[in-house]
Amino acid sequence: MTTLNDIEAAARRLQGQILETPCVESRTLSQIVGAQVFLKFENLQFTASFKERGACNKMVDIANAGSGQGVVAMSAGNHAQGVAYHAQRLGLAATIVMPRFTPGVKIERTRGFGANVVLHGDTLEAARTHAYELAESQNLIFVHPYDDEAIIAGQGTVALEMLKAVPDLDTLVVAIGGGGLMAGMAVAARAIKPAIEIVGVQTRRFPTMFNAIKGTDHPVGTSTIAEGIAVGTAGTLTRAIIAREADDLLLVDEGDIEQSVLMLLEIEKTLVEGAGAAGLAALLRYPDRFRGKRVGLVLSGGNIDPLLLTAIIERGMVRAGRLARVKVSSRDVPGTLAKITGIVAEAGANIDEVHHQRAFTLLAAQNVDIELVLQTRGRPHLALVLQALRTAGFEAEELH
Repeated sequence: MTTLNDIEAAARRLQGQILETPCVESRTLSQIVGAQVFLKFENLQFTASFKERGACNKMVDIANAGSGQGVVAMSAGNHAQGVAYHAQRLGLAATIVMPRFTPGVKIERTRGFGANVVLHGDTLEAARTHAYELAESQNLIFVHPYDDEAIIAGQGTVALEMLKAVPDLDTLVVAIGGGGLMAGMAVAARAIKPAIEIVGVQTRRFPTMFNAIKGTDHPVGTSTIAEGIAVGTAGTLTRAIIAREADDLLLVDEGDIEQSVLMLLEIEKTLVEGAGAAGLAALLRYPDRFRGKRVGLVLSGGNIDPLLLTAIIERGMVRAGRLARVKVSSRDVPGTLAKITGIVAEAGANIDEVHHQRAFTLLAAQNVDIELVLQTRGRPHLALVLQALRTAGFEAEELH
């Protein structure tokens, strides 16, 4: 089993090869959630993920062995990039098997690090099976994304750095996919500070480790915006460590993760992927659970698909009332639209779209529904815009 000595050895090995990322307090997030929140910015690594730590530790092991064998790995993206980058640095040939649903940004970056990328299967399990087949047929060393002691030790260096930067942390909140990060951090943190609370987080759509440890039978889904932790099978090594060391495991919803991605972007001006926002999602979902504590969160990765980010931003603006769809009913006569847009402008809102609805309405034939997509400052401002339209004699309502 991985020990503190293994993790400290990995830290020495990684020195100068990966970034010792900042771990700093977020005053604004602390005020919002009612806990003192410290963020570990692993999204600032060169490959934008903590996965680089374990991959580098493993690649150095393989390079030092001097067998000349290439490596093969299975990953939805971040492990792939870590293996590809450090294999390239150390002169090792790398083949990466990725599921077909993997975001394009991760595929292209992996190829950019010189790896041979093979897209196979619609699930991580299908990709993993194919990677094992390639390892066997081409005499390659399989580099597991989490169930490997060198990988676990490398990921555990995150906890060493966090407790060095903030020794008085009460709680670590760590996202779990296969469990490599959680297992490594739990070993290190428990050895350094035995009383520290260690909490794991999974998305409700992929509660595999939660089910394995708690004996529950929550259904496992097929997709999540936190694809970095969308793992269908709990690791053997990692499960044993997490079962022994974790104080609690929590589940969060897709909406919690979306909100967290957007909050980190707006408040901290930092970009994280869904898996990287899972820790903050837990604080938002269970605020009483962490109130008054000094909590360390790992922003584990920042490789998010731009189209997904766009959708998250727009959906977040809709939930906040900053982007709203409004229906205004009126007589279909010249000048009506100009009057409506003038009222909206006077109220300080901006119009994104305008659509006249004449056919698909229950209004009289001489009337019209005008649908507006508005940019506002939030729900109170939207209410003022609607009131201004009603005061001018129009029927106005928000469409959901």
